[in-house]
Amino acid sequence: MDLFENDLFASQDEQQVSIADGAMLLRHFVQQQKNASLNEAVLLADLNYILENSSLRQMITPGGFTMSVAMTNCGALGWVSDRKGYRYTTLDPSTGLPWQPMPASFLALASATAAQAGYADFVPDACLINQYQPATRMSLHQDKDEQDFSQPIVSVSLGVPAIFLFGGAKRTDVTRKILLQHGDVIVWGGKTRLNYHGVTPLKADSHAAFGACRVNLTFRKAA
Repeated sequence: MDLFENDLFASQDEQQVSIADGAMLLRHFVQQQKNASLNEAVLLADLNYILENSSLRQMITPGGFTMSVAMTNCGALGWVSDRKGYRYTTLDPSTGLPWQPMPASFLALASATAAQAGYADFVPDACLINQYQPATRMSLHQDKDEQDFSQPIVSVSLGVPAIFLFGGAKRTDVTRKILLQHGDVIVWGGKTRLNYHGVTPLKADSHAAFGACRVNLTFRKAA
């Protein structure tokens, strides 16, 4: 472990941790919200509704590989991948219908966490919902299919713990390993908006509401 990783793992009592210039970790943020429009029970109920009405699927990369992580979307736009490339669409290609609307609880969470990290007035139009099973991973990548890189990325972790990798502007830059637990949120933008990031293979574990799975909500302003 490098010193940065040791510091993050050792300082679990810190609720707000600066990862890099423009990147912030907000620990247990979801559980701390108690108002009517933004609390854990409402958020999880809204998530379950979306998953019941917009099926998770393992998309194909432009190179023809099947992603190990299953995903869907909600909001005005949804991120998709197939042999034609990566892009945002207004319709779910599985159904030909619009994606499920983004719930008010999702919008409130994205706005509140972005503001806490120093990004005021963030209003996402896309939320990627990724489901990780044990041993699945997300390789290092940049979020660069959006039109406006001045807007941050908000990433919410739910379910079993995961190790998040946060690198630099180049794929070969050193990555920092960050333990993410249920309710943790990472926000990054500004100078770090295009930094590479990923998730190491998910270890077997269990969570009361999610079983062996991790679910990640990634909020973006795509258009």
